[in-house]
Amino acid sequence: MSAALSVWVKGIGLWAPGAVDWHAFREIVSGTSPPAANERPLADVLPPNERRRAPESVLLAVAVAGQAVRMSGLDAATLPCVFASAHGDQVITDYMCETLARAPMELSPTRFHNSVHNAPAGYWTIATHCHASSSAVSGGEDAFGAGLLEAATLAVADERDVLLASYDIAGTGPLGGMTSTTGPFAVALVLSPRADGAAVRLDITPEPGNSASEAIGDAWLDGIAASNPSARAIPLVRALALTRSTALRLPAAQGLDLHIDVEVAA
Repeated sequence: MSAALSVWVKGIGLWAPGAVDWHAFREIVSGTSPPAANERPLADVLPPNERRRAPESVLLAVAVAGQAVRMSGLDAATLPCVFASAHGDQVITDYMCETLARAPMELSPTRFHNSVHNAPAGYWTIATHCHASSSAVSGGEDAFGAGLLEAATLAVADERDVLLASYDIAGTGPLGGMTSTTGPFAVALVLSPRADGAAVRLDITPEPGNSASEAIGDAWLDGIAASNPSARAIPLVRALALTRSTALRLPAAQGLDLHIDVEVAA
C-alpha cells in the first residue's frame, strides 16, 4: 500500500443542476431545501466582456474555482491550480468536427481558441493574475480522481495550497452519444498540506483497483452522478456537505483507485 497523501480542505465550490453553489448544495443534501431552478453559473471572477463570450465549460470551471478560493480566504494569484475534465467542451468539439467536415473555411477562430483543453485554466489564470503553475488534466471518465491525485500530490510535495477544479458539460451530436454526458456539473476544492484551522482532512491513498460508481439512494444525487464524469465526486462532496467522517473509493485511472479517508475534526 502506498503512503497516504494528507491534505486539508480549505475551500469548496460547486455547481450542479438545482444547486448554484456549495451553500445551496449543502441545504439540499441535508434536506433543508429542495433543488432549485437551474441558473447560469456565475463566473464573477471574469470581466463582464469575458463572461459574455466564454463558453459554458469555462463559466462552470471558473465559477466553482471562484467559490472555493473565496471560502479559503487565499489569494488566487498565488495558488497553483489543476483543472480536470473528462471531455473538455463537447459542444465546441462537436461544432468543430461538423464544420471541418462540411466547410473548413468557416471555422470560427474564437471557437477554436476555446476548444483547447486548458481554456478554463487560461481564463482563470489571466483573470486572477495568477503566475503559479497550472495544469489541465484529462482522464476520461476518471478525470476527477486523476485531478484530485495530481492536486493532492502537488500540495504535499511542494508544501503549498493548491486549487482543483473539475468540470464537464453535456455533449451534443455524435460525440454526445459516445460520451453519454447528459448534464453539466463542476466542483472545486482548495487543498492544503497544513490544517491551519481547516475542519476536514482527506487521507488519500492510491491503490490497485477498478471501483465502480455505487448508487447513494438519493434520486437527485444519483441522477447527477450518472449524468457527468466530474460528478464522480458526488460521494466525496456529499460526505463534506454532511461533515461526516467516512471512507470511500474513487477511480483515478484504469486499474487505479483512490482510497479516501474523510476525517472531520470533532
